[in-house]
Amino acid sequence: MAISLKSLKKKTAAELQPIFTIYGVPKVGKSSLAAEFPRPVFIQTAEGESVPAGIEAETLEVRNYGELCEAIGALVNEEHQFGTAIFDSTTGLENIIRTEACARNGWKSVEDPGYGKGYKMAAQIFLEYIDGIMTLRRERHMAIVQLGHCDISRFDSPSTDPYSRYRINLHKDAADIIEANSDVIAFVNFKASIKKVDAGFNKQLTHAEGGGTRWIFLEERPSHIAGNRFGMPHELQFKKGEGYNALAKYLPPVPEAA
Repeated sequence: MAISLKSLKKKTAAELQPIFTIYGVPKVGKSSLAAEFPRPVFIQTAEGESVPAGIEAETLEVRNYGELCEAIGALVNEEHQFGTAIFDSTTGLENIIRTEACARNGWKSVEDPGYGKGYKMAAQIFLEYIDGIMTLRRERHMAIVQLGHCDISRFDSPSTDPYSRYRINLHKDAADIIEANSDVIAFVNFKASIKKVDAGFNKQLTHAEGGGTRWIFLEERPSHIAGNRFGMPHELQFKKGEGYNALAKYLPPVPEAA
């Protein structure tokens, strides 16, 4: 049938549960924040990653791409009460996907093919993973949380001199895919203030001061990558046990457990 303006239909956005990417500095409480999401299950992608101290959480451990697909498939196809799938961490996820790219192509390392081809192949497998989590939230109405570490990278702006900013610690191709397919990119950090101290001889020294207050940054600034689709403020202060509640007022309603 030929397309014409007579075939126009009115549609509204479906209230799908969000896909979060939460990244930040070490020991700032990323996993504790994720554990506050409704009815969580952790998918741990690397040894050494663990649920926060004092919190008992259901966990699936995956160490290769086949197990990753099986874990997502089980959450899609089996009966359960979980409301949030937490992938901890994106670094482990990237290592699993790079290993899978090497296995499919007979490479010893993702660097073997040269010219960035190994990373491009890994990016294609990342898109397979994205398809899996999209299916999970569409079919089982689950929220997705991806936890990542941060890195300080150079940004070559076309309108200003280059500068450094925080970004999720992944290869650029993988980071681009994760960020483009997230409804919320949240950077979590402590706040610091810069103080000047008189050092004598007409010299001043500067140093950073700050308490233990934790902040979620939800809009992009020169210092960090962030963003959201829910009209959230630029930043939210949070305490342990209260972070999700600060976010939830901006999010779609959470479906009841089946």
